[in-house]
Amino acid sequence: MNCNDWIANFLASDPPRSKSLVVTIFGDAIVPHGGMVWLGSLIELLAPFGVNDRLLRTAVFRLAQEGWLGAQRDGRRSSYAITPDAMTRFVHAYRRIYAPLNVHWDGSWTLILNGDGALNAAERGAVRKELLWEGYSVIAPGIMGHPAADGPALDELLKRLGVAGKLFVVQGKSMRQVSARPLSDLVADGWDLSGVAYGYQRFITQFEPLRTAVQAEADALSPQQAFVIRTLLIHAYRRVQLHDPQLPVELLPTPWPGAVAYELARDIYQAVYAAAEQHVDATLRREDAAAPAAEPAFFDRFGGLA
Repeated sequence: MNCNDWIANFLASDPPRSKSLVVTIFGDAIVPHGGMVWLGSLIELLAPFGVNDRLLRTAVFRLAQEGWLGAQRDGRRSSYAITPDAMTRFVHAYRRIYAPLNVHWDGSWTLILNGDGALNAAERGAVRKELLWEGYSVIAPGIMGHPAADGPALDELLKRLGVAGKLFVVQGKSMRQVSARPLSDLVADGWDLSGVAYGYQRFITQFEPLRTAVQAEADALSPQQAFVIRTLLIHAYRRVQLHDPQLPVELLPTPWPGAVAYELARDIYQAVYAAAEQHVDATLRREDAAAPAAEPAFFDRFGGLA
């Protein structure tokens, strides 16, 4: 199977939803270039995926309503940019996507306690929803926890929700002097990883043939083909990876398919990113000659892009 056949089969069998695809393209391709794009360029970027003008306008309208995008007009032209509040979330989510799987466990857990009922019902619901999205688990009523919490990300989340200073956030380890269950047992009690593992296995099945094709055709791919491959890769990978609770490697089942999926995504991304960037640069600059090149942090993805 060559790359064109793979792309055609993927789009026919598992076509991405327009709104979700716009989010992928903003996160993977537009945020590194400043986070703003003219509608004409966005239409051109989405066209190879079968997303027409009407579907795209509906998608960006809904994302603007939800606070992800801000719209501006300049005469008859429109542009869309990540809002400041959404930018923090984009950067955090996409940093997770491209980061190597090297989180190790020091034996402690971070626990978040709503001990004295300082949160109202709406705040409790928002905190629970966001922490579950970040990979935390409900340890007991009023207590959520994670064995490898990202402190700065947690602080930003609580501030964004307006609950900073209202919750107890502590770290704890087992007491050596007390005979007790090992804290590692909380993983089995708190997370069902079977769905995530299945998602990674499905990703591997879908994209392993693409890695073979890309390695055979890398020098012959057009910039647009490379962009389509890079986008479909990250779109599919992030759908699984953002449901992964990001547990330390010591607490994961062995073998863990997430490690294989990461290596697969890294290999394909590294093979096509440069040609894909040519397409992104050219498309953005057709509407804005001053569109910036990718920021330096872009080249840190997947452990470093050669």
